[in-house]
Amino acid sequence: MKEIKSLSLLLFALLFSLASCKPKTEQNSQTNTENCLSKDEINKGWKLLFDGKTMDEWRSFHSDSISGWTIEDHCLTGLGAGADLTGDIISRDSFSNFELSIEWKISEAGNSGIMFHVLEDGHSTTYETGPEYQLIDELNFPEHLEDWQKTGANYAMDPASADKILNPAGSFNSTRILVNKSHVEHWLNGKKIVEYELWSPEWKDKVAAGKWKDYPDYGLAETGHIALQDHGSKVWFKNIKIRPIE
Repeated sequence: MKEIKSLSLLLFALLFSLASCKPKTEQNSQTNTENCLSKDEINKGWKLLFDGKTMDEWRSFHSDSISGWTIEDHCLTGLGAGADLTGDIISRDSFSNFELSIEWKISEAGNSGIMFHVLEDGHSTTYETGPEYQLIDELNFPEHLEDWQKTGANYAMDPASADKILNPAGSFNSTRILVNKSHVEHWLNGKKIVEYELWSPEWKDKVAAGKWKDYPDYGLAETGHIALQDHGSKVWFKNIKIRPIE
């Protein structure tokens, strides 16, 4: 009996030793909640657009491959080489009505954006068709910024609330974009900062009087790709999730 008991203790010690030597990366992967969906999110119809490991859900604009972007620290990362060298990336799928949730950080003095309802056919850039949620380092940007150029704005159309909460360059911010038929909402760090109605008389007047007057297809599509902008600045995205709305 003593020999059996000793053998049992030896086996227990060996198993404990193996468990304690489990690589930290494996342990962390079991507890990491980033770039994944909870059971509740799955039940509510959310879809993951980035798993922290691959860029399979994305491609370069007008290309089936992707360039100028990489995965860094489990983030989908734009290297900031500039649109002429690399270009914006778009989701492989198109979406009509949806709720998009995404976390991002930008380099010092950086500039980028998130666009939706982006079309490719007959267009050379993503911004010709897709309304944009602006991302920018307001504190360090070297040029004067109009209110409609600041973070969270409906770029060149509607400024964001002045009392928004914006974390500085190098820190992550949380963005939510809701598109439900004509109604659009921009959220930043848990607070709604812009809302507007696509195709309303007010919206049409702003298009006709502003930057988009020479882009006849701007904002007219009811379905299209999500785009992440390469504007020559390094930018990081993670926890990219979308929930289609019927």
